Amino acid sequence: MVNNIKSVKERIAATCAQVGRRPDEIKMVAVSKTVDTIKALEAVQAGVTDLGENRTAEMAAKYRFIGDKAKWHFIGHLQKNKVKKIINFVDLIHSLDSLSLAEEIDTRARQINKVQPALIELNISGEKSKYGLHPDEVFAFIKEVNNFTNLKIVGLMTMAPWGASFEQARQIFRGLRKLRDDLQPNIPDITRLSMGMTDDFEAAILEGADIVRIGRAIFNN
Repeated sequence: MVNNIKSVKERIAATCAQVGRRPDEIKMVAVSKTVDTIKALEAVQAGVTDLGENRTAEMAAKYRFIGDKAKWHFIGHLQKNKVKKIINFVDLIHSLDSLSLAEEIDTRARQINKVQPALIELNISGEKSKYGLHPDEVFAFIKEVNNFTNLKIVGLMTMAPWGASFEQARQIFRGLRKLRDDLQPNIPDITRLSMGMTDDFEAAILEGADIVRIGRAIFNN
C-alpha cells in the first residue's frame, strides 16, 4: 500500500506539472468504502490524511476505531434518515442533491453547534442512473440553501460516466469547472471541485479538480 500511495502521489504531481499547478493544491481522498477498518487504518499510517466512505454505518464504525487520525468524507448517496449517524464527525459531504437533505443536514448540524461543509452533486453527464442536480437547477438551489445557518456550500462534485474515454471524462470535468466559474461572481465561497477517481483523476486534475477520490489504485480492490 505504501508503494501504491507513492505512485498515486507521483501521478498527481506529474499531471499538475503539465498545467502549472502545485501538487499540494490537490487533496487525495482514499476511498476506503470497500476495505475493512484495519486496511483503512493502515492507509492512514502510510500517510493518507483523508478517507472516503459511501455508507453511513460503515463510516461510523471505522470512525470509532480510527477517530480523528483522518479527515472523513461522505461520498455516496446520503439518505435523510442517515445524516444523524455521521454529522458529529464528517468533515465534508460530497453528495448534497436535494433541498430536503440540505434541511436535514442544517437541522442536525445546528443541534450540535456545527457548520457543516458540503459539496453539491451535479449530474453533468445527464445519465439517468446517476444522482445529482441538473446544472440548470443549481443556482436556484444555492439561493435556497444559502438561507441555512449551519450548512455551508463550498464547492461542486461530479462523476464521469463509467467507461468514458480520457477526452470524454475531461469534457465532463470541464463542464463542472465552467459551472463553478459561472457561479463564483455571485457565490464566491464555491471554490472546491471534487472530481476524478482511479480511472480518470488525471483528466480531472487537468480540468481543475482539487479533490480526487482514489480507491482501487490505493487499495488494489
